[in-house]
Amino acid sequence: MVSSAAMILVGLTGGVATGKSTVARMFKRCGAVVIDADRLAHEVVTPSKPAWHAIVNTFGNEILNTDRSINRHALGSVVFRDKAKLRHLEQIIHPRVAREQVRLTKQAARENPKAVVIYDAPLLFEAGIDKRVDKAIVVTVDQATQIARLKKRNGLTESEARRRVKSQLPLAKKTARADYVLDGTLQRPALQKLVRQLFLALRAIA
Repeated sequence: MVSSAAMILVGLTGGVATGKSTVARMFKRCGAVVIDADRLAHEVVTPSKPAWHAIVNTFGNEILNTDRSINRHALGSVVFRDKAKLRHLEQIIHPRVAREQVRLTKQAARENPKAVVIYDAPLLFEAGIDKRVDKAIVVTVDQATQIARLKKRNGLTESEARRRVKSQLPLAKKTARADYVLDGTLQRPALQKLVRQLFLALRAIA
């Protein structure tokens, strides 16, 4: 795990469209330091960076926008149809994201030795990140809700949404490995109350 003797590093995950990002924002409002794996992944693949070159060399110029940035929808339509290609993409991105997460976690510990650091990581278990955190939180919803949210939020077809869900570890397996589970279908006030209670419990541990 990457934490000091005092601070606590907590992995936050869930399935796609379960409400994980909403929970992350709630933790931030409570005073937690939130590190967003998706944002770090965006940063490591900006044009001309090593990961960008590796992705273009692997998947071709067809996955680029006109400004040479990576078109995530185009890339997703390729990798979510082929597990080998998805694993290859993860092997390019994950080590670079991990190094940046470690740097930011150490920075948070220096600034506040008793910080509660939330690492918002969609692939917490799939990428083995759970081995590097002190506690793990899973945000869960039923699959029908996941599919409906993906179709509305991302403009995906039913089959595209199902492929996206199936590309991740089943939620039942994630919840079985979690220290804490939050219901992503709760109304915002109820969910915020639970997050606040959990934040206070984590801060007491730190």
